[in-house]
Amino acid sequence: MRTDPEGHGPVRFGPPDPEDGLPVLPELAAVLAAAASRAAAEPVGGGPALLDAACGYGDRRGLPAAPDRVAVAPGAPALLVALTAAIGGDVLVPRPCAAWWAPYARLLGRPAFHVPTPAESGGVPDPYALLETVRRMRAEGGDPRLLVLSVADDPTATVAPPELLHETVEAAVGEGLHLVSDETWRDTLHDPRETVLLSPAEMVPERVTVVTDLVGALLPPGWPAAVARFPAGEQGNALHARVLDVLTALDARVAAPVAAAAVYALSEPAPLTERVAATVRLHARLAAAAHRAVVAAGALSRPPRCGRHLYVDLTPLAPALTAHGVGDAQELEDFLTARLGMPAPGGHRFGDELEAPRVRLSTAPLLGGTPERRAECLNAPAPLELPHVHSALTHLTSVFDDLRDDARRWESPR
Repeated sequence: MRTDPEGHGPVRFGPPDPEDGLPVLPELAAVLAAAASRAAAEPVGGGPALLDAACGYGDRRGLPAAPDRVAVAPGAPALLVALTAAIGGDVLVPRPCAAWWAPYARLLGRPAFHVPTPAESGGVPDPYALLETVRRMRAEGGDPRLLVLSVADDPTATVAPPELLHETVEAAVGEGLHLVSDETWRDTLHDPRETVLLSPAEMVPERVTVVTDLVGALLPPGWPAAVARFPAGEQGNALHARVLDVLTALDARVAAPVAAAAVYALSEPAPLTERVAATVRLHARLAAAAHRAVVAAGALSRPPRCGRHLYVDLTPLAPALTAHGVGDAQELEDFLTARLGMPAPGGHRFGDELEAPRVRLSTAPLLGGTPERRAECLNAPAPLELPHVHSALTHLTSVFDDLRDDARRWESPR
């Protein structure tokens, strides 16, 4: 039976962030275990040690801030809810965007307006489309106040070029919008020497709040912690205070053992930075291999530049999908999830049109089904040659190759 796309999400069944799929770093697990006897939670917004560690993390990335401009919460969703409630008005997001952005605006009764992204990258709206959307919203009585974007993007795994980011940020600021820059994936660049990542907060620090969920590179997904860095000045201070009010109302506190692990992770000791670098290298190889497979089969996909995922458009394979009874993204999600044996959330989860045959594929399922096999991938000099990884990639390739062959058979003769 076909799953109803509304009843099957996106709030209750939205896809989670792409995980790394690897065993927890032993040093990190030891820190959490040592703090397991701490019964109390952190203060709302984070305690002194956690805030200091978060400030140090930002300093090393060219985003300095004092502790009174930083807040920590149990995951980025709590921060985005608080920011959306504190800023008020209507929300703009790119199309596509992270699956969890728009639902949180809707939960607060705020419309979320999707703005198209340019061909070269996702995460950042096209500046001209942004201006037109804002103009239309106001003409229809809307009140646009907040733009959420990401320079290192989920779901597209692209990194927005600085020129595009400059134009979009200038357009947004010119229209009086506050920007939330989701920088969860900034530490997962596949080739940091060849990829320029610029934060909007480096351009207009007085109008940008940076949110970083530590699930991106530093903590396992079951240990929720995220950092928000607020602008300096009177308006930034007021926003920080309003966000803390909302977090207090939600009782959104980080558990003490998770806070201890977050302090360790944000301080970036050698064992953690070495693990992060190895994890990024592993998933970069997997993403590149998966990208080669889907493109060779005739699908469209931007080359992945960050994260542990890629975004695939199967429009060129439409004849084969139609022959298999696949007519929209929900049906494509169901079809590919069954064929691949791994999650393949449809593009409608990320704000794309239901009719568009797009999916996000994550690389963690390619690592194997047991912790031992996944750990083996991390330590192997040639992880793609391991039998279980090679088998997983071969299966993915065969599924897409079969669709390519089916599409050729079902194409109308010219």
